Amino acid sequence: MDNINKTASIEEIAEKTYRASSHIANAGSETKLNILKVLKELLVKNKKLIETENAKDIENAKSAGLSKPMIDRLFISEKTLGSMINSIEDVMRIKDPVGEIENIATRPNGLMVGRMRIPLGVIGIIYESRPNVTIDASILCLLSGNAVILRGGSEAINSNKILASIVSESLEINGLPREIVSIVPYTDRSAIAELISQKKYIDLIIPRGGEGLISFVTENSKIPVIKHDKGVCHIYVDEYADLEKSTCVIINAKVQRPSVCNALETLLVHSEILDKFMPGMLGELQKNNVETRVDGEILHIFKNKFNFITEAKGFDWDAEYLNLTLAVKAVKNMDEAISHIKLHGSNHTDSIMTENYSRALEFIKKVNSSCVLVNASTRFNDGFELGLGAEIGISTSKIHAFGPMGARELTTTKFIVLGNYQKRL
Repeated sequence: MDNINKTASIEEIAEKTYRASSHIANAGSETKLNILKVLKELLVKNKKLIETENAKDIENAKSAGLSKPMIDRLFISEKTLGSMINSIEDVMRIKDPVGEIENIATRPNGLMVGRMRIPLGVIGIIYESRPNVTIDASILCLLSGNAVILRGGSEAINSNKILASIVSESLEINGLPREIVSIVPYTDRSAIAELISQKKYIDLIIPRGGEGLISFVTENSKIPVIKHDKGVCHIYVDEYADLEKSTCVIINAKVQRPSVCNALETLLVHSEILDKFMPGMLGELQKNNVETRVDGEILHIFKNKFNFITEAKGFDWDAEYLNLTLAVKAVKNMDEAISHIKLHGSNHTDSIMTENYSRALEFIKKVNSSCVLVNASTRFNDGFELGLGAEIGISTSKIHAFGPMGARELTTTKFIVLGNYQKRL
């Protein structure tokens, strides 16, 4: 298909989604819950078809030589499909945010002023690899009264198309236009450029994926963007930490699922506890096959005992590895740890291990990431774990939403004013 036809087709998709958006914006809570209920049933009913389409993507990914972490993200296992269904059930338990009236107050002139929560409109979501985003994004947009245009990665095109089609079927069964959830069927990068230029029909763009994708969208979009950027996540082990418990948390943060954005990438350790803490920590990292890149101080102390460690280079402090690689650095105090996070972090997720209450509060106050934890794994920065039911991603932007975005974060508010025939004097 040539560029002229493609441009027209993407514009047509955007226009149809825009025209359909009023139907979901005005749908009641009961209708939206029925859509989600039908969707859950259709996913179960079409399990074999989903597996067949996903297998095509897996085979293509292997033929293209994609990495194991990429294929891991792409694969719709029995567990993945179960997670999709669980996400629908969780979102069905969330209170519908649309129409809520907040902060009603009476002015001296008798006017009652408040804010009503409303949908954002049409949201364009550009993402890579994980087909489950197709379901998570759809259900959150539907509950929050938004229409959505999905543009997944080329590696997951077959999986995304079948999942989006099933969502559209659930809309149609409930008497709403299929176009409320649309998918861009083109796999080449130029389709993204066309999508992010449709400012007449799209209200917000949310990119999720690698650094290249995020940079391209934020630099070229004519539509407001909320970034879901890379996760350079840190854990700082304070001199007052429980070392044994901290080691377990760190292994969880790095090893449980290293290919996701809230996995640990850099470990910062107070230099006063290196002798007590690092032998056990390095032993566990070695046991879990974690490639460990350390600064010069740690290398000098432990290289003879742990020959698997290597010296970190400058780029390691900014790296989102998404695999079993970890950078480790000694810091003189918490201020140095916070400075390192500010310089090399990505505003995503950072945690402190400490038994000192005042240190914990200071860390929370001074580290301005989307989620700051005390004595807990970075893996908890997740919409489900934080009680949102599901998430459309983790925003690293500070405008409008910061952190995991659930249904409520996909709405905004308008002022409403209730009067008794007042006139302004």
